[in-house]
Amino acid sequence: MAVANVTEFLKLIPALRETPEDYLWMSYDREADVVYVNFKKPSHATDSELTDDDVILRYEGDDLIGLTILHASQR
Repeated sequence: MAVANVTEFLKLIPALRETPEDYLWMSYDREADVVYVNFKKPSHATDSELTDDDVILRYEGDDLIGLTILHASQR
């Protein structure tokens, strides 16, 4: 069995505790080099905003429901 380096994942806990909802789902698309973070399921974005550091904030009404982090391997 492969040994996982959980130390890096444990560093995520402070950010996870600050999520706007009680739900969190993340995935990484290696081909696109994009991380998708969702705070709500199901989520239906009605608006989005691209930040100066290439993060797309996705909103449903006034609520932040997710992030799309571009160029993930460069972070």
